[in-house]
Amino acid sequence: MSKDEHIEIAGIALSSPQKPMFAEAGLTKLDVARHFQRVSDRMLPFVKKRLISLLRCPDGVEGQCFFQRHGAKGFPGAIKRMEIEEKDGGREDYLHIEDLAGLIAAVQMGSLEFHIWGSRIDKLEKPDRLVFDLDPDEELDFADVRAAAFDVRDRLEAAGLKSLPLLTGGKGMHVVVTMEARTEWPAVKTFAKGFADALAKAEPKRFVAEASKAKRTGRIFIDWLRNERSATAIAPYSIRARAGGPVATPVSWEELPQIEAANAFHMEDMEQRLAARDPWIEAGRWRQSVRPNMLSAVSG
Repeated sequence: MSKDEHIEIAGIALSSPQKPMFAEAGLTKLDVARHFQRVSDRMLPFVKKRLISLLRCPDGVEGQCFFQRHGAKGFPGAIKRMEIEEKDGGREDYLHIEDLAGLIAAVQMGSLEFHIWGSRIDKLEKPDRLVFDLDPDEELDFADVRAAAFDVRDRLEAAGLKSLPLLTGGKGMHVVVTMEARTEWPAVKTFAKGFADALAKAEPKRFVAEASKAKRTGRIFIDWLRNERSATAIAPYSIRARAGGPVATPVSWEELPQIEAANAFHMEDMEQRLAARDPWIEAGRWRQSVRPNMLSAVSG
């Protein structure tokens, strides 16, 4: 197949399928498209009905990459738009993807990463995801992050919330709480900040709840800022625009002790992952939300 040939996936023409997207790893635009085709059944439930930001790298990870969250001229119809009111009172078209065709259309435009809102478009002001991003100082290793994830899990459970671990494909982890969309953004943000502050206060030598790089030395930043309107977090099963094309991968708490890195899984590992039981399947039965008593517990 030549670089200029076209192939079609989910009704979307993929031009230049042999274009390098991860040159060092020998991964092409077609490889990227095949990945999202392969994981679509698992990935789409996290992406559908949510506004998204795309990280586009038209010339591959070695070229310039940029985020795009607003609609623009020339966008394919498979990538949907929704006009919403922004914080300043203005209105903008935001993007969302509803099916495999949308994922492939984004790949055709050079997208590698998909970042999702914490709420769905039918209940935009009431999030159904709570995300704590564990972002370690460079001198720490993954064992520190892994231990921190278990501590966050235990503290959340003590507060009345079950959670799930996500390897980000970078250097950290997300601890994700799936919820019913009952509580509005301000209260959820208040809980997230209070929870992170309480953890940092309890163990100041291990954790920090402020984004300051200077204060992060030797510690893990509990990034609670994903939990506000318009903030995004990496979608499960998205590729990351990093060397080798790691994948943001859901794992179970049971298997996490054996995992040695936040970028442990790559595109070539997904077939085996998908053949196994979904590590997050249990969350579909959870009925939980941020309640007033939880806010009281983390206030002050």
